[in-house]
Amino acid sequence: MMKSDNDVVITGVGIVTCQGVGKEPHVALLSAAEVGAPKVETERFAPYPVHPMPEIDWSAQIPKRGDQRQMENWQRLGVFSAGLALDDAGLKADAEACASMDMIVAAGGGERDIKVDSLIVDEALKRNDRELLLNEKLTTELRPTLFLAQLSNLVAGNISIVHKVTGSSRTFMGEEAAGITAVETAFHRIKAGQSTHSLVGGAFVAERADIILLVEGIRAHATGEWHPLWSRSEDNGGGMMMGSVGAFLVLESRSHAEARGAHIYAVIEAIEGDRGNRDEGKLEKRLSRLAAHAGDLSKADTVVFSGASGVHDITKREKSLLASQLDGAPIRGYGGITGHGMEAQFPLGLALAALTLDSGATVPTFDSENEKPMTAPAKHAVVTTVGYTRGEGLAVLSAA
Repeated sequence: MMKSDNDVVITGVGIVTCQGVGKEPHVALLSAAEVGAPKVETERFAPYPVHPMPEIDWSAQIPKRGDQRQMENWQRLGVFSAGLALDDAGLKADAEACASMDMIVAAGGGERDIKVDSLIVDEALKRNDRELLLNEKLTTELRPTLFLAQLSNLVAGNISIVHKVTGSSRTFMGEEAAGITAVETAFHRIKAGQSTHSLVGGAFVAERADIILLVEGIRAHATGEWHPLWSRSEDNGGGMMMGSVGAFLVLESRSHAEARGAHIYAVIEAIEGDRGNRDEGKLEKRLSRLAAHAGDLSKADTVVFSGASGVHDITKREKSLLASQLDGAPIRGYGGITGHGMEAQFPLGLALAALTLDSGATVPTFDSENEKPMTAPAKHAVVTTVGYTRGEGLAVLSAA
């Protein structure tokens, strides 16, 4: 690929998963000879397993106790991961750069009132007029200020307060599609010369009974023991296994990054998101169009990081299409070892891809029975995320 001043490059990576805090444990994972079973919590929410947050010293990125106390875990995780990315990019102490930095965040809603949710579910088992029941309970049980105290854009607000990132700010909601759109928006703003540097990413906490209830409402959550992503089936209790994830990136134009002597992890060559009905082959049609962005890559030196959710039908359809469209390039289903990070899933895939390309890692298989080994370090990476109910995205990265 020819270099250009408005190339969009990754210069900072902030990442937290069940595998650990920061770049180091994730580079070690990506460079390991083999990957063992990941950390999974099977007792607290039995029969639903989740990938938990690692031990985190919040004070390392959120020094004021008062700031920590007024946030929930999903906000703390986002603010913490954003701080890691700023530190990694060498911009944390640069007040001028932070003041002019754009910020685009993918976030879900705040934690729900579990007692009210449980009351509605219990009462619904006894009545058939459930629409009436729902209205009754929402008007009598729900505190009017509950959601106002937990707005999604509080993550961006707290990043501004704690890390002094005070340029333009956008927040997207909408599960996986929010993470795709956040990165896509940052990419195109930099590419068009409307922005020089941007902080982008998301955070998701899986250890929440309300989230598990939401997913299990469509019978999509895994039960029982952990199984590798592509090996999950209805027979072994497979499905989506969520993970607590924080993933933020600092994106810059090449000219801005090189002018300040920044380390460049990777170049984002292309990115696109889409959504729509998936019936009658429409998912395959959209994914084929997205995969065309990788059409000129040599598959011999390309690795695919698939953000597949683990939901049986959609995951099977995605893997089949990737295998055919990308001509046998090795695929790594990263959600199998980190858990599925909803809004943070796509930024997480980009972070893993950037670390892989930068470190020259030969990524071990995450599912030894269904993934083929890499024979040499990759020079290119394709990152996908196919939402568990809607939203698809794909990005193409090259080594710096």
